[in-house]
Amino acid sequence: MRINGDSVSSCDKFTIVSPRRADWLVGGDRRAEAAERIYAAAAEMAARDGLDALDIDALAARVHCSRATVYRHAGGKAQIRDAVLARLAASIVGEVRRGVDGLTGSQRVLTAVTVALQRIRADPMYGLLLGWLRSGDGMADLTQSSVPAAFATELSGLGEDDPVAAAWIVRLVLSLLVWPGADEAAEQEMLRRFVTPAFG
Repeated sequence: MRINGDSVSSCDKFTIVSPRRADWLVGGDRRAEAAERIYAAAAEMAARDGLDALDIDALAARVHCSRATVYRHAGGKAQIRDAVLARLAASIVGEVRRGVDGLTGSQRVLTAVTVALQRIRADPMYGLLLGWLRSGDGMADLTQSSVPAAFATELSGLGEDDPVAAAWIVRLVLSLLVWPGADEAAEQEMLRRFVTPAFG
């Protein structure tokens, strides 16, 4: 039986009304809206549990859709991880951009690395990020991701035709996050001695 377009089933004393299932996303740019919803949920999961906790099944359950919908609109785990990294890095990148504004050459690279390290270490997610990096998988994922290298290229003022230099900067920052200098002064001395000549 149907009442006002809804299906109704009677069972002795109970009448159960099953409302028509709403479409997951209605109107607008469905693909963009779906991807945004999935990436936002993934970022929340990563902020709470760490990047290594990202799981397609858990993500699909969180946004109330199927695995196929996640893959169709947001891609696989690597693509979702990159989108999450870009979101998490947004505020840090903004700080670095302001810090290197007007600088060039080795001074720009040195400042970009220094500010990036300071901002990452001050971020509430630093502990989770550090644990992920030390797991081994995190380090491999980040060095293979195009997101950190793209940020390194822009923020250090490198030309896009020098991907090796960008990859080296990414590894430098990751290394100092996992294995920092004895103190800030010692770390700055290492950076001045070895980064400046490389980009002088």
